[in-house]
Amino acid sequence: MAKEKGEKTVATNRKARFDYLIEDTVEAGLVLTGTEVKSLRQGRASLVDGYALIDGGEAWLEGVHIPEYTQGTWTNHSPRRKRKLLLHKHEITKLGQRIAQGGYTLVPLKLYFVEGRAKVELGVGKGKKAYDKRHALRERQDTREAQRAMSTRRNVGE
Repeated sequence: MAKEKGEKTVATNRKARFDYLIEDTVEAGLVLTGTEVKSLRQGRASLVDGYALIDGGEAWLEGVHIPEYTQGTWTNHSPRRKRKLLLHKHEITKLGQRIAQGGYTLVPLKLYFVEGRAKVELGVGKGKKAYDKRHALRERQDTREAQRAMSTRRNVGE
């Protein structure tokens, strides 16, 4: 099999950017079994309920759903198992200190392959309040209406 080039996105967590104010991002590798990799290569994963935590000097990814491989046998994995993240020690301590400050959490934003290796992009985020979410929705709606008005104005002028 030829070596893969570039980046192939498997799953993104669009809801995370809505629910959290992402201040910093970090890329981490994943420790996966064979059937998990095959399932990811088919483009099947969900990051919606996922989160990362620091436990005993190691980083772990929990709640991410990677469905069982359809052609797998008894060697198949459990879909929501705890997966180890591959990070340097200084990155783990930095993230651990950031989370210990309070109010911060590690949220998986994107799951992808870089040159054949599975990676996850983690965001250090602070939860948004309900009024912040309403404000973001209102801004998005206003910009959409402005774009629509400008495009109709351009079409009328022609």
